[in-house]
Amino acid sequence: MHKKLTITVDEKVYQGLHRVIGRHKISQFIETLVRPHVHSEDLLEAYKAMGADEQREREAREWAEGTLRDVARGSR
Repeated sequence: MHKKLTITVDEKVYQGLHRVIGRHKISQFIETLVRPHVHSEDLLEAYKAMGADEQREREAREWAEGTLRDVARGSR
């Protein structure tokens, strides 16, 4: 179930949300940002699921190692 919430933001923030996010996507954008701060159990469960996914972990490790190699090459 969804609940309606009225918030007050600076005019520039309001205009930026409309310009960058789009008029009908602002609620979902804000909910996505706020959810981890108010539902820590959801976040913890998500991290556990991610850690249990061996394929995803392998790809993340390869990406991180590649990034470290790129940084090491760039610092010479």
